[in-house]
Amino acid sequence: MVTSVKQMLEAANAAVPKITPDQARDMIKKGNTLVVDVRDAPEVSASGKIAGAVNVSRGMLEFRADPDSPYHDKNFDKEKTVILYCASGGRSALAGKVLKDMGYDKVYNVGGFKDWTGAVDKV
Repeated sequence: MVTSVKQMLEAANAAVPKITPDQARDMIKKGNTLVVDVRDAPEVSASGKIAGAVNVSRGMLEFRADPDSPYHDKNFDKEKTVILYCASGGRSALAGKVLKDMGYDKVYNVGGFKDWTGAVDKV
């Protein structure tokens, strides 16, 4: 079965709740939260990232999130709440769907980096 990007985004947006920057900030304050920037390194270098966020490009997400992978990032823990963002919200939605498929339960998409810059500190 052939799937289009539009269909993939629709499935991702149905599986991963979209939250506001204010909701994300409240989740971060509660602790046990991982904020993941799925943009590529040149994008992060050009604009910075949310303070405390881990940058894992969309192409490496599965490898960093899987505890059995030699590339696993110890920041990824299925007990944590995971908040994702990218440039405009598409990659973070797709990334969230992948994490859900991998057994991460508390996954949220805050959307685009520009949506956050006025709501939280960036570095």
